[in-house]
Amino acid sequence: MHRSELTVDLGAVRQNVRTLLHALDGSELWAVVKADGYGHGASDIAGAALGAGATALCVASVGEGLALRRDFGGARIVVMGPATTNRDVAHARDAGLELVVSDTDIPPGVRVHLKLDTGMGRWGLSELPVPPVEVVGLMSHLATADTDSAYADWQIERFRQATHGFSHLTRHIANSAAALRYPAARFDAARCGIALYGISPFNTDPAEDGLRPALAWRSYLAQVRLLQPGESTGYGRRFVATVPTWVGIVPVGYADGFRRDMTGTEVLVDGEPRRAVGTVSMDAFAVELDRERPVGTPVTIVGDGLLIERHAAQAETIGYEIACGVNSSPARASRHVTGG
Repeated sequence: MHRSELTVDLGAVRQNVRTLLHALDGSELWAVVKADGYGHGASDIAGAALGAGATALCVASVGEGLALRRDFGGARIVVMGPATTNRDVAHARDAGLELVVSDTDIPPGVRVHLKLDTGMGRWGLSELPVPPVEVVGLMSHLATADTDSAYADWQIERFRQATHGFSHLTRHIANSAAALRYPAARFDAARCGIALYGISPFNTDPAEDGLRPALAWRSYLAQVRLLQPGESTGYGRRFVATVPTWVGIVPVGYADGFRRDMTGTEVLVDGEPRRAVGTVSMDAFAVELDRERPVGTPVTIVGDGLLIERHAAQAETIGYEIACGVNSSPARASRHVTGG
């Protein structure tokens, strides 16, 4: 028996694409599938997104783009991270990948998107040069679309002014949050990542924006034991029973992506919410039970109404980080794709 099982619902991904396309009202949707599709499987997500109406794929590196090119020979693939070596540029040229460039050193023979820094303060040009023939797009990156609307509006307007007069090029600045909430950010295309997977860019219930989670993560109780008062479970004795307490041990830990700072979050034990207690170890965590349960009782970590946003709130982080940290290697979990 595997220690845990991941299920990716591609039907949910397709529904999320349609929701985003409706919000974009005519602008193109480019599916961001970097970091192995935010832990969901880049190739599976890419196929579902393209099939539902996305018109390009966005990745972080040339290596990620080359891996997708093998499965999607005719797809438009945009590498958003820097291609810093001549070898990377040559590989991109040979594979027909498009590169994002943040300076005036524009490689020949490759389709290029010039990146303007409108306020993110990372990669990007301070002002745009006259684009040479290799340039097919102009882009920027929003810093606060999920938190600070005034700053986001300022960035969008700055981008609009800077790219005025280049309407023959594809202009794109919107991420998932902007696609859902900022009509002025639509321009010609939006690069949507987290919302594709049904995870809220606002760390709220994704259903509020018509999104459906694609990932489910399940395990089981591998051991059940009764702690007497004064007895503990886990490293550091962070959980000590004050009354007779049943605990279950789930064979999932921080090496699987169930982080140490998720202690205190809820999981579903046979459909009932129960609290993770004690210190999360590399390969296991403990859950407080209300009664004795048989070994093998199912445990849902994500899914069945339990949102990844719940764990993100407990860990004081964002859903992106939880999803990207899930380890779906065969040694850690079996993985099944449904709704294909």
